[in-house]
Amino acid sequence: METTSRFILPGALLLLTYAFGFWLSALGKPYNGLLFNLHKLVALGAVVFAVVQAYNLLKGANIQFVVIALAAVCVLCIIALFATGALMSTGNLPHAPLLTVHRIALAALPLATIPMVYLLAGGKP
Repeated sequence: METTSRFILPGALLLLTYAFGFWLSALGKPYNGLLFNLHKLVALGAVVFAVVQAYNLLKGANIQFVVIALAAVCVLCIIALFATGALMSTGNLPHAPLLTVHRIALAALPLATIPMVYLLAGGKP
């Protein structure tokens, strides 16, 4: 339980990021500047807190290959989310393909994060 409790704050920030993102999407373009910046900063905070907690757990631990693979998927999802979010905000590129990639990464992130945290907490694969 101690391991999973370390991820409560990053998880709550992730849910808050999702809420702000859905709100932004519902408001449509052009994006509300204050809400968009709040969305980006909360997302960045969630990533920073999650990386710090994951680093502390992985430091000196016996790491399984599946944990490394799930962590790589998480990193790719985060990069995709930040990149597509930034590109969608400029309005210079086609919105639909960027939104599709953003939504796929949005769905894949918790699908990779939850089993990774479970395995780091000592769960059996």
